[in-house]
Amino acid sequence: MSKSAYLSLLQLAVLVLTLTTGAAAIAEVEIGTLSYLDRSYMKQQRERIEELSLRNLGRSLNGTTVNDLAILQSLLDKKLVTGEQKLELQAMGVIMGDLLAADLGLDWVIYEDKVGRSRALRYRQTDNYLFPMTMISRRREVGNMDTVADIYHKAHASMAAVIEPLPFQ
Repeated sequence: MSKSAYLSLLQLAVLVLTLTTGAAAIAEVEIGTLSYLDRSYMKQQRERIEELSLRNLGRSLNGTTVNDLAILQSLLDKKLVTGEQKLELQAMGVIMGDLLAADLGLDWVIYEDKVGRSRALRYRQTDNYLFPMTMISRRREVGNMDTVADIYHKAHASMAAVIEPLPFQ
């Protein structure tokens, strides 16, 4: 066998292995609906942030992007929620996720793979997901001070890029 034929065969083997591994990784992902416990937990998370906001800022979450992102940012700016408060940071992610879901037509699902089980946002029946519960917490835990609005807008843009526009838009 010539050297070029051997290299072509080797490249083909690498390609097949890559495709097989990729397919296996995709097959290992399971998507499910939120359980009663998931919905209860997320409700408690929303209530946690609402209580913090009312008690410390005198403001209420109302489901509008500008208002709710401003409240989340104020909680961080006033150090009412710090980088060490993982539970509260993830609760803020639930609030941000609700805003993304409402704005982009996403649904909360359970995304389970070999790494673990996560609550995620999914666009219809596609393989396009966002994981908002950890978007703020992971950044703050390592000292990243991106604003909540910046995090929201980056997530929004990444998902909006894969959503087909409605006819006549």
